[in-house]
Amino acid sequence: MKKKNNIILVTGGTGRFAKCLKKITSRYKFIYPSKNIFDITNTKKMEKYLTKIKPRSVLHLAGLSRPMYIHDKEINKSINLNIIGTANIVKICSELSIKLIYFSTSYVYPGTIGNYKETDPLLPFNSYAWSKLGGESSVQMYKNSLILRVCMTEKPFVHKKAFADVKSNFIFHDDLAKILIKILEKKGVINIGGPSKTIYNFAKKYNSKVKKIFLKKQTKIVLGKNSSMNLSKLKKII
Repeated sequence: MKKKNNIILVTGGTGRFAKCLKKITSRYKFIYPSKNIFDITNTKKMEKYLTKIKPRSVLHLAGLSRPMYIHDKEINKSINLNIIGTANIVKICSELSIKLIYFSTSYVYPGTIGNYKETDPLLPFNSYAWSKLGGESSVQMYKNSLILRVCMTEKPFVHKKAFADVKSNFIFHDDLAKILIKILEKKGVINIGGPSKTIYNFAKKYNSKVKKIFLKKQTKIVLGKNSSMNLSKLKKII
């Protein structure tokens, strides 16, 4: 199938990250079809639309994310959107020879010692992360793909409290959007985030009023104490 070189179809076009991506100027032409037009649970509809548009790539952002407990409460929805929906896209992109770019999460790593490289073993610590790894597993089977394990959040930091004993690589959506443009032609797996630090230290820099909380005192929140990633591969690229 002949592809228009600059068109990238984006799923999840109404999401938080997509809103930031829409503000970026680049040589690529991003298109954001609605759920009604491009339903990741409807393979026939997707195939028909992709055959018509003939994009260079599909940037897959759609899925179920927050609140994280929803993945325990609504297992079917989580599986249908994050695992089966992603697998549907992989199958169609493979059939039509379209590159697939998938947003995974840093939470697929064990979350114990941190500084995880792309080649390190994976072991999700909550149901959300398992659902993302389920989707990622299907993408791994398709070689014309790019998997981005990201750790991102809204700007400004929206929460009034932040964990002082949880380490990550948070980066704001708008900063991530600028990086994304530079790596869209890559393949394989790339960790993306900001400098490794506690969530509290990240938040405190932008909101002096944010208060400390501690994961060790929480009984209902399932997070890794250190899911920070090694970003050396990303740094070499950009």
